Amino acid sequence: MSEANSDYRVSWRTKISRRLARPLFRTIFHLLSRVSISGTENILSGQPYLIAINHVSLIEPPFVLAFWPQPPEAVGASDIWNRAGQAGLARMYGAIPVHRGEYNRRLLQEMVAVLRAGRPLMIAPEGGRSHAPGMRRAFPGVAYVVDKAQVPVIPAGIVGATEDFLKRALRADRPVLELHIGVPIYLPPVEGRGEARRAALQRNADLIMQQIAALLPTEYGGVYAINEFRGIETT
Repeated sequence: MSEANSDYRVSWRTKISRRLARPLFRTIFHLLSRVSISGTENILSGQPYLIAINHVSLIEPPFVLAFWPQPPEAVGASDIWNRAGQAGLARMYGAIPVHRGEYNRRLLQEMVAVLRAGRPLMIAPEGGRSHAPGMRRAFPGVAYVVDKAQVPVIPAGIVGATEDFLKRALRADRPVLELHIGVPIYLPPVEGRGEARRAALQRNADLIMQQIAALLPTEYGGVYAINEFRGIETT
């Protein structure tokens, strides 16, 4: 699949910015923390896929974007664009702004276009930071994008990117920061209409999160911890 299959393009300015920023951020993360990355053999080559991550703090997105072998496209909460420093970094990288919890057909189509252009796309299915290790329930939008683009999902679990990460790092504690990359998963097709379709999308979103939870310590599971998730209504 090539960029000829989609209207989505990455500007040359963005490509240059990423080429400069990614090694800089890798160096910063190595200085501030003890970086551990596992599962890189699970990353697909020569085809598009969606990267799904857990999202506790502001640390996970730049961490994944810096260390992923190929620079993925990324979706970020729109409130980032209202914060001077974060907005500058997001624009420099070429992130796609999204309003949490809102249905935006144009945005969903843009994410599908990214994947149809043959590029990996990173998204946090929870729709924003949880501020605590326990994951919240995913929004169904991630499943919609995957179904429309017909791509696999690579789950990625990040450990150590807690709200106090930067404070501990600046004290020279050098906390451990881990990225665990899971095997690609292929979601079942979404069928039906109306409520049945919405339920199928939510089930697929939950499947993605369960795979992320399997890569994380128990305390990170949140509603997707084994004993908790049984009580979630999925129909």
